[in-house]
Amino acid sequence: MNKETGFTRNGPLMDIRSYPEWTRELVAHCDEHKRRVVEHELFLKMRDGMLPTSIHQAFLRGGWPVIEQFPQYMARNLLKVRYGKHRGHDMARRYLIRNIRVEQNHADHWVHWAAACGVDSHSLLHDGQALETLTLSHWCHQVCDRESLEVAMAATNYAIEGATGEWCSAVCAKEDYARQFPKEKRAKAMKWLALHAHYDDEHPWEALDIIVTLVGVDPTAHQVAELRHAICQSHRYMRLLLDHYMTQYVPDSNNEHAAGMLLA
Repeated sequence: MNKETGFTRNGPLMDIRSYPEWTRELVAHCDEHKRRVVEHELFLKMRDGMLPTSIHQAFLRGGWPVIEQFPQYMARNLLKVRYGKHRGHDMARRYLIRNIRVEQNHADHWVHWAAACGVDSHSLLHDGQALETLTLSHWCHQVCDRESLEVAMAATNYAIEGATGEWCSAVCAKEDYARQFPKEKRAKAMKWLALHAHYDDEHPWEALDIIVTLVGVDPTAHQVAELRHAICQSHRYMRLLLDHYMTQYVPDSNNEHAAGMLLA
């Protein structure tokens, strides 16, 4: 960790030019992996209202462990924080405490989304998960348990939240998906997606600001490599989940409707 004088952001939070050159190179490298998540076939079909029910429901069940456990990942990182030790620690403390409460609400919204797509809460909470669907949650637990504050936040609050915000924005960019839900249920069904598409866009940038503050303007090559690995590994595990759903949950018939249309 660098000294207090290592980095203080002066420009806009969501402008990559506000960060040191090493950060720009890191983000450019990792964005290649993030695009493979954001532009995945599953999200493109969801956006167009063409995602088969079996795949959609599998995605909602399989994504639940990470949604439910995300506050726990942040709580593990909060345990690493020491008030007054470093400006980056103080920034992380405020960020983590604030967003742990937010994530609880997001879990509720995911349950409502799943219910609107035909996945009841008992199935969501108690059905067994395939190994492939648990890899991302296991990785998040591991990195938050074993790695430094900056590396763990890079893997979770920057990488996962960043990619999630972008694919949610892509799904919400058209009305096709939302129109599958009856009008009286649409707002509740779309709440999780809408929040991540429109209101959470600052969260990964805030995480990046904290990470750069912690490591400073001149980190070692090893520090940068650790951050790069953590971010890209999260994206790889996200892509693994999506690939699993698209290849293993084959529609029952060629005429299977998209998930939301079941309740229309």
